[in-house]
Amino acid sequence: MAYKENYPSELLSTAVEAISSLPGVGRRSALRLALHLLRQSPDRVHHITDSINNLRDNVCYCSRCRMISDSDICSICADTKRDQGTICVVESVRDVMSIEATGQYHGVYHVLGGIISPIAGTGPSDLTISELVARVPQAHEVILALPGDVEGETTAFYIYRQIESSGVTVSSLARGLGFGDALEYADSITLGRSIVNRQIFKP
Repeated sequence: MAYKENYPSELLSTAVEAISSLPGVGRRSALRLALHLLRQSPDRVHHITDSINNLRDNVCYCSRCRMISDSDICSICADTKRDQGTICVVESVRDVMSIEATGQYHGVYHVLGGIISPIAGTGPSDLTISELVARVPQAHEVILALPGDVEGETTAFYIYRQIESSGVTVSSLARGLGFGDALEYADSITLGRSIVNRQIFKP
């Protein structure tokens, strides 16, 4: 039997192919990881694979904010000490994690699951904008914490138009971040200041 790329084992080849399908992992790195796993004890490898299986099979999304959760309502939304009337709108789960790391925000979130991008074929109906609009009557402030690039600004403007008639205060992060910067790459101090010094959204 001929093995792919001269691998000595078809099983190794299959593992490398699977690992290299992960974002940012090339075939050389995948081979190094596969060989590393072979040197580990079966229990350690099974712990890794079982954790991945459990993540994929059992993780859910908060029915209120769409954050990753282990239950129907995430720990942030369930926290009665948080300001339930302040909703920070973000593109992704990673943005929530970045903002939480600052320790400067004490409201709740709404994860859109992306931003409006005609090039990528992503429209408003592909995001959780309608679910956000349904939450607005219970809020007193909506913070648009979206990327500062054209797509992020387009998404922010669209959301603003959907909720402006509600009378809720709509704000955006103070621009300590560069144009096009993603929240996940901002340092905690800069991001924290952008939240604390947020400004009224100006379309």
